Parts: sequence; structure tokens; C-alpha cells
Amino acid sequence: MKFDISIIILSAGKGTRMNSSKAKVLHEISGKPMLYYSIYEAMKLSCDIHVVLYHQANDIKKTMHKYFDKTSINYHIQDHENYPGTGGAVMGINTKYKQTLVLNGDMPLIKAEELKSLTIKNKEVINISYMTLKDASGYGRVVIKNDKVEKIVEQKDCSTKELDINKANAGVYCFQTEFLKYSLKKLNNNNAQQEYYITDLVAIAINENNTVKATKVSEQNFKGVNSKYDLSQALDIHQNNIKKNFMLQGVTMYLPQTIYIENGVQIDAETILENGVSLLGDSKIINSHIKSNSQIDNSVIKNSTIGPMARVRPNCDIQQSNIGNFVEVKNSQLNKVKAGHLSYIGDSFVDTGTNIGAGTITCNYDGINKHKTTIGKNVFIGSGCQIIAPIKIEDNCIVGAGSQITKDIKDGELVLNRAETKTIKNYFYKYFKIVSKKDKDAK
Repeated sequence: MKFDISIIILSAGKGTRMNSSKAKVLHEISGKPMLYYSIYEAMKLSCDIHVVLYHQANDIKKTMHKYFDKTSINYHIQDHENYPGTGGAVMGINTKYKQTLVLNGDMPLIKAEELKSLTIKNKEVINISYMTLKDASGYGRVVIKNDKVEKIVEQKDCSTKELDINKANAGVYCFQTEFLKYSLKKLNNNNAQQEYYITDLVAIAINENNTVKATKVSEQNFKGVNSKYDLSQALDIHQNNIKKNFMLQGVTMYLPQTIYIENGVQIDAETILENGVSLLGDSKIINSHIKSNSQIDNSVIKNSTIGPMARVRPNCDIQQSNIGNFVEVKNSQLNKVKAGHLSYIGDSFVDTGTNIGAGTITCNYDGINKHKTTIGKNVFIGSGCQIIAPIKIEDNCIVGAGSQITKDIKDGELVLNRAETKTIKNYFYKYFKIVSKKDKDAK
């Protein structure tokens, strides 16, 4: 349900503590950039979304266009040279509704329901978020008296008494839009960093005898990411949430702490996932058994067994099949197929009842283009074969082990293509100039 609220997402920071050339908000959690989650949750509440960019702005916009319609988000470039800081980031943005929510783009665990709790319901001009922490070190402290905020104090400015406060600023604010617009004009950068701080709006409101409310939020959902360590912690939480939801729906997982599932994956309740499984992209797993240390990437698996230690690369549709250990499949459609071990099937269509022997490879790449292999029904391909595409093997064929297939095979044919076996007696002994046991005994 959409509300009459505008949302500004701050994503202009460089993220120096990430120690990365990539923009902070583009670092991924469960397969999607952090900023994706902030926008996705914001869109559940509002149709007036604004994203503020500066560092690597074009890269961020290009990435977000993969996930969201270009017209659904208003992008703004912060005037960082003249108006740096979080307060400077929201200057000049004309929002549509009477309330404006401001959050950060590095909060991948944020949930719309908790953002909704920050909307203004009474006469307050600001509703700020705070977390109760055992150790609030590094956070600004929120000083509250009689359910009203007296001030927000940055840690470096805290008195000894204020350092004991366990209410930490969570960094998300909801403003009455009219107050936000006229108060931004009063901000200054008279501080050590010479930046415009959004937290100074709280002091402006209090000095003008306006009410500032504080709403307690969960530390987990409002966790910001400022370093690779923070990123790993957020990933752990996000993964646990994903896996918990699937298990509650009936998916079986062996050692779930070893399993990795990305955000777009769909899993049917009758599926079993063994330890070490990775499910990537928008994969869809239906009533299947994915055995240990197998990876499925952007593919559909239905009524099948995969692995152990198999790799299914993008654009595969595998149904009622058995893909065994050390088998790799890419951009292929398989139906009622057995490929038990040590094979590569790429850019192929393999029909029902076909068996792919161990060590068989579809040779699909000529150095410039990828070529298609088509294998019909009830085909038996022996071990160690090379099938050189483009090629078509019709129904009910047998390909002898060790064959190199370069031409199409017609219905019902047996094809053998092997080098002639040549035997040279006693060659080993002649080559290495060794007397054989037989010759020694003869003497």
C-alpha cells in the first residue's frame, strides 16, 4: 500500500572505509547491490522516490536501471563542492507530499514496515529513528526526556554522562516537508568538517519549540554498512532471513549455514538442498534434490537430481533429469536425461531417454561463435566422446565410446569413430634398452 509520503535515499558517499574502487552502495548483498534494497522497500511505501548521487553517479544509475523503470526514480546529483554533507544532499529536492522520509542507500536490511513506523502522526515536525545498543560507541546519541527529543549529540561532542546513553541515532528521519524546506535554508557548515549536517535540523526544530519525536527501531534492520566487515555481517543476516523463510515454507536444507541463496531465487517446498549448495540469480528450483557443493545459476531445475559437485550455468532448463558429479551444463535444455559424471553439455538440446557417458564433451565454440548441439530421444552416447557442433543426432542412436562426432547422425544409426589400435610387441624393452624378465629367464 502506497502512502502520501516522499522518500529521499542518500547515496552520494564515496565509502572510504570500504577500501574499494566500487561505489559503496553497489557492493552486493545476496546477489543485488545494497541500494537496490533501500529502493525496493521504499517503493512499497511511496511513488515519489528520490535518490541522491555524487560519487560514481553514472555507474549507480546504470546499475539501478537494470532493476527499476527509469521513470520510477528521480535521480539528483549533490552539489558536493558547495554543499557537502547529509544536509547538503537533501537541498534543492522538491518532494511531492507533506511528509518526507530520508534514509541511506547502505541499509540493505531495511524493511518497509519499520520505515512506516516513522511516519508522522501528530504535531511533531521530525520523527527520528534510534536503536538501543549495549555499546553505542561510534554513534551519535539521542537525548530523550518525557518522550521528546532534546538533542542529538555526535560522539566526539558527548559529555562523560552522555557517553553512557545507549540510545544511538539510526540515521533515518521523517520530516514534515514544509519544515524541511524552510529549515534547510538555516543550515550552516560551521563545524570541523565544514559540512552541512541533517542532524542540525533537529536542533533547529527544538530551538523553535517544535516537537521532535523519537521512534525505536531494530538494530538488525537498520544496520548500515561502512566496511567490508559490516558487509559480511549484513550478508550473514540477509542469508539467514532468506533461508529461514524457505525452510518455514517446507524446503529441506542440510547444514544451512553452508548454503548460499541469492535474492531472486525461487524454491518449491518439496526441494532438498544439501551442504555447500549455491543458488544464484533468478534460478527456480522445483521438487528437486540439489546435492552437496553444486551451483545453479539463473536456471530452472524441475523434478531433477543435481550433483554432488555439479555446475549448472545460466539459461538452462533441466527437467526430470539426473546431472551427476563434475558435470557442467550451460545454456541447454534437458528433459529426462542422464549425465552421470565428468561431462560438459553446452548450448545443447537433449531429448528424453538419452544417456550421456562419462567424459563426453559438446564442443560448442570455434573461437568466434557458439554452436548448437541437438540430441534426440533414446540416444546412448558412450564415454569419452567429443560431439563437435553444429550437429544433430536424431532419435534412437548409439555413439560408441571414444568417438569424435563431426557429422549429423540419422535415426537408428550406430556411429564409431576411433583410431585403429596398433600393437608393437616388446617395444618398451627396446625403447628403454631393458632386458625383459622373459629374456632373462631364457638365458
